[in-house]
Amino acid sequence: MESKDKKNLAITACLLAGRLLIENGSNMERVNDTMRRMALSAQLQNFEAFTTMTAIVASAEHLPNAQVIDIHQRKLNLNKVAAVNSLSRQFAAHEIDVETLYAKLQKVDHQPQQTSDFVQCVAAGVLSWALTIVYTGNVHDSLFAAVIALVSYQVYLTLGKHSKARFVNEFCASLVIALLTVGFVRLHWAYDVNDIIIGCVMPLVPGVPLTNAARDLMSGDLISGTSRAVEATLTAIAIGCAIVFVLRYV
Repeated sequence: MESKDKKNLAITACLLAGRLLIENGSNMERVNDTMRRMALSAQLQNFEAFTTMTAIVASAEHLPNAQVIDIHQRKLNLNKVAAVNSLSRQFAAHEIDVETLYAKLQKVDHQPQQTSDFVQCVAAGVLSWALTIVYTGNVHDSLFAAVIALVSYQVYLTLGKHSKARFVNEFCASLVIALLTVGFVRLHWAYDVNDIIIGCVMPLVPGVPLTNAARDLMSGDLISGTSRAVEATLTAIAIGCAIVFVLRYV
């Protein structure tokens, strides 16, 4: 491969790595650091990158045209973040070349979710069961919280695969939580609406976006920090509006 083509491929690999990190829940400081280390290992001179939550622009070697890559979705998949980190370290240690790096990054990009929907739903149920006991001490209602959380998280995952509308998944899942909770209490199977809802909404709470927003703001990435904070706030509003709607009108 010619030197110019190899440099263009190195820039493309940096962009792909950055997109994978942002899409799967990494904070912006890690994204910028990973891209710069990869560019340094590829011996790219004057590498500059502008990273946002929706796109990354990068250039090097005073090439006439910068490369741009769009970011279409944002989710939480730390397996892919770990895979990108591992590949970047291998490249920095000169264990793989840029062609191999790019090929493996593409493989990570097309890698399916390693955890099945069933396992994720069961994990959401267990989490809600435990947190209901921790937060409220209500052991009896914690069992209903586990069941409701399992069902609502399945709704959340299913809608996420078929809907491109932001925040609708959380809103509908929260509607399910509130409706089932009110139904169980009115049937006198469960005792306290508040205790169950507190535990059930925990798997939907945007904890990682809020944490990354704080880290981005502290590190000086004001654009991404503000964007993450707004996104997390809107998610919390969607959850709250759904629950208030059911409790007020049902």
